[in-house]
Amino acid sequence: MCEDLLYSRLRADRPELFGNVPGGIDILLDPAEVEEARRAVGDEAGDAARGAVQGAPEAGGTPVGVVYADRFVTLVRDAVRFPGGALGLYVRMLSTAASPGAVVLPLTATGGIVLVEHYRHATRSWHWEVPRGMGAPGATGAESAARELAEEIGAEATEWIPLGRLHPDSGLLGDHVELFAARIDGFGPPETSEGIRRIVPRPWPEVSEMVAGGEITCGFTIAVLTRALLNGLLT
Repeated sequence: MCEDLLYSRLRADRPELFGNVPGGIDILLDPAEVEEARRAVGDEAGDAARGAVQGAPEAGGTPVGVVYADRFVTLVRDAVRFPGGALGLYVRMLSTAASPGAVVLPLTATGGIVLVEHYRHATRSWHWEVPRGMGAPGATGAESAARELAEEIGAEATEWIPLGRLHPDSGLLGDHVELFAARIDGFGPPETSEGIRRIVPRPWPEVSEMVAGGEITCGFTIAVLTRALLNGLLT
């Protein structure tokens, strides 16, 4: 399917992603304005992208619209007008499933925090994290949280505590995730097929030292720990 049809479908399915507000960065949809914005950035970006981007246009133009999509992520390049009046192009990444991701802070009956040691392909390294994952089509944040808790550490929550939403990178990512704390009675073996090699309960003072010392660098994990701390869940 060609690029403009994918973009039109995205606009129809998720209109909230295309709203313009006073004083913000306007998305341009008029074909003449889109072409003007493409010309404003020149052809250098198009030369670099051509041949490697799904839906790349003919020589002489930078692709605008949906430039890549799979079942996990959709990469969009919008034609925009900046608040000062300048025209240009702006890239953002969306979850293909129009559902929020979830981050879960597992809390044991003895006050411990359950961390997983997870290998991440993007950084090519191991990270200490809490269970988290992308949303599934049609699923609520709470449903995704329960799924991730079961899949990653084999646990069920005896109590769910919602901790609000998080925009993990508002400069690039167009979606949000929902944060939860979950009280659990126990957990199972690590889900090695997902790249998890250890599940470790640790007391909050030790986890806070891991954050302070840079041993925990996962932004989702630091965010849910912070929200839990401010809500009086960690002592």
